[in-house]
Amino acid sequence: MRTRSACLALLATGLAFALAPALAAPPKDAEGARIQQILAQRAQVREIPAVALSHDGQHLAWITSHGGERTLMLASWKGQNAHAIAIPGGCGEQGIRWAPRWNELAVLTRCAVDPSNTKPIRGAIWVIDVNAGTAPRKVADLEGFAQGMQWSRDAKRIAFLYVPGATRLPYATASGNARVGVIGDDDLQVEGVATVAVAGGTPEMLTPKGLYVYEFRSSSTGNRIAYTAAPPPGDNNWWTAKLYVQDAEPGAAARVIVDPSEVKGSLHGLQIALPRWSPGDARILFIGGLMSDRGATGGDIYSVPAGGGTPVDLTEGAKVTPSWFTFLDGRSLLVNQIAGGKVQVTEYTLSGNHARQTRTWFTAAGRIGDGRAALSVSLSGTSPRRIAYAANSFDEAPEVHSGVLGTQPPPAVTSLNAGLKHTWGKARSVEWNHGGLHVQGWLMYPADYDPHKRYPMIVYVHGGPSSATLPSWGSQATALSQFGYFVLMPNPRGSFGEGEAYAQAIRNQMGYGDLDDILAGVDKIEKIAPVDDRRLGLIGWSYGGFMSMFAPTRTHRFKAVVAGAGLSDWKSYYGENQIDQWMIPFFGASLYDDPAAYAKSSAINFIKHDHTPALIVVGERDEECPAPQSFEYWHALKTLGVPATLVVYANQGHHIANRDDQEDILRRSLDWFGKYLSAPAPRG
Repeated sequence: MRTRSACLALLATGLAFALAPALAAPPKDAEGARIQQILAQRAQVREIPAVALSHDGQHLAWITSHGGERTLMLASWKGQNAHAIAIPGGCGEQGIRWAPRWNELAVLTRCAVDPSNTKPIRGAIWVIDVNAGTAPRKVADLEGFAQGMQWSRDAKRIAFLYVPGATRLPYATASGNARVGVIGDDDLQVEGVATVAVAGGTPEMLTPKGLYVYEFRSSSTGNRIAYTAAPPPGDNNWWTAKLYVQDAEPGAAARVIVDPSEVKGSLHGLQIALPRWSPGDARILFIGGLMSDRGATGGDIYSVPAGGGTPVDLTEGAKVTPSWFTFLDGRSLLVNQIAGGKVQVTEYTLSGNHARQTRTWFTAAGRIGDGRAALSVSLSGTSPRRIAYAANSFDEAPEVHSGVLGTQPPPAVTSLNAGLKHTWGKARSVEWNHGGLHVQGWLMYPADYDPHKRYPMIVYVHGGPSSATLPSWGSQATALSQFGYFVLMPNPRGSFGEGEAYAQAIRNQMGYGDLDDILAGVDKIEKIAPVDDRRLGLIGWSYGGFMSMFAPTRTHRFKAVVAGAGLSDWKSYYGENQIDQWMIPFFGASLYDDPAAYAKSSAINFIKHDHTPALIVVGERDEECPAPQSFEYWHALKTLGVPATLVVYANQGHHIANRDDQEDILRRSLDWFGKYLSAPAPRG
């Protein structure tokens, strides 16, 4: 259950400012002015959804997004001579990919998506010859959803993920279709690997119609493809995906190389992502681990012979979480990993059945990646190796970074957001030990912090749970800080950053071990910062929304909560959501085989212990955490006389995309925390 954006990011959605509560309840005009100031600040940010460095390392391309408009930019690798390239058709640029050994750039465009999910998505693939300086040339029109372009080795074809005729974005976070009429599988939209000639033509599907493909890679010779896939529906079955290999031809037979449900050892029952062919195509490497969302990748790096065999955990026992990697050469990998709440760009050396970290190139100041995959970067293919990516942190707004791969992060080569200055307090990494585990989190101070005052504190629980809070510009915490809160952003057990055993420590323990880690973190903060224990709040979205509902049944330390897209009853949730397969790796069995495991973590079963005022917000068409879960929680609290307000946002999914709704959540959250945390609660 992601807070995405991504996922993915996991984590960088339009809700970045939608969940910002307040310190007190100032006059409405002053409160409104402060809200408008935050909204105005956020509206100025230019996002960077894609960055690409050419194979020879000489050319840099990126896409900027602002106010619903997207712009494609081209420059030298140092960002010099930057200029916009206009793509005809009036549709937004979504993806970019350089050809191998040729300075041609493929551009994927997508037109506006009909919010009713009833009209086919439209787009196109274009090619720009940078050396020739000619106008963009259309390769193909697309009717459906496309993403993830890859060039063939000879630069004569482009392969991509394609959902022909798609009417909605193929993400569980997107607004779902209305659940009316005959409910069944006859309306499935299937994503597969397609290919089209660069000279122009009609896309051809390569993969079988009965498989929904999530990620793919072509072999170095281009005659085979490796991909992760499962039977449709795609939103639900990502957690059961297998690794396949087939010839790169339409109608070719697909062969299962790895089936996590059948293998023995550490990979059994886990998720797989990011397949990568080794140079020479003898092996396929991938990341395997306990993952709660497609696109929020983390785990160990595994290897399997390309012809099939037993997968081997190359990084077994690592105390970090690899989240993205690529081959530097036949014996080494560039690995981007989460370590203690920070992003490290590292090098691993391959030797037999082991991959050993031999170098930390640098530690980034915050989040890196360009939107295509968590922590992804673009790397040139020739010496000197150059690296480029988009980055932001608590202190730095998004910019494109590019430079020679070295021991320092490459510098920013754009000044898209140079005029923006943050108005929130400083942030610091904090660490504590609990239950034999090392736990890390981020503590953000109130804006205009005065060490002689005592402050309320909000605990923000990230989504997932397989994810991590990383420093990022405009996160939920920054708005909280602007209203005078300390904000604790913990990465408790179940999070990425402390190794796979740490991530798996949440299995069948949701709401227990992780909450205890969080409460131990609150105790730690109260020893080092002037936090008023009588004015603690809790907030979260998705899995964080679950924690905001469940925590008050186990502790009365929090005096108010905001539960965004949460869930109150795992048993009823199992039958209501459209991604029930994600739950089995976490609970060990389906609801129908082990209902007690689900009841154990259901707030509704312990609701009489809950006396905490709750603001509950959710999208009407949320497929990941359906609105009935919020109704259940609200109904129980109202029946028991606990202050509770439920707001359901029309036509919205797990990600609240409508800006007016985002602002409404902000205002309501501000009022809620202002009402219940404005003065110390009575003792006892």
